[in-house]
Amino acid sequence: MAKYLLSAKIDINNQKTSLNKSILYLLLLITSIQADWTQANTEAPEFIAGARTIGTETAKLLLDKEYYFIDVRGREDFNAGHIPGAFHLPVKSDFNEQNLIAIAEKAQPLVIYCNGISCLGSSAATTKAVEWGWINIFYYREGIPGWRQHGYPLHTSTP
Repeated sequence: MAKYLLSAKIDINNQKTSLNKSILYLLLLITSIQADWTQANTEAPEFIAGARTIGTETAKLLLDKEYYFIDVRGREDFNAGHIPGAFHLPVKSDFNEQNLIAIAEKAQPLVIYCNGISCLGSSAATTKAVEWGWINIFYYREGIPGWRQHGYPLHTSTP
């Protein structure tokens, strides 16, 4: 009888362990799905305090006026196609006050862009530039997708 009770107790403990593992796995799965959904549904803000949000047609006019354009995307994206004449300062590595001042003085106009409304790079970079004292910042939220949609030219770079 004791052997039977011991066997039943071990079986119950194994079932509890298995159930706990299943619950843990389910929680991890739900958390992962939620994180993916949140990341996929994050949009860049429409406006940045201290900057002017512009659309693609205005961006093209500013390019024609030879304003400085700052592409804050990663190297691969930049090489695959960027707005002609744009400076490359990836927001995750090279976008800092020292590198920005090497391009333009704080009163000179800058247009900052990345991969469109689902990319938070240009909003982060625009916010930083305003904090550092740039007073003539244009936040091109539509970025490369908007530029392509209008059929405007892109330049490519070799790595």
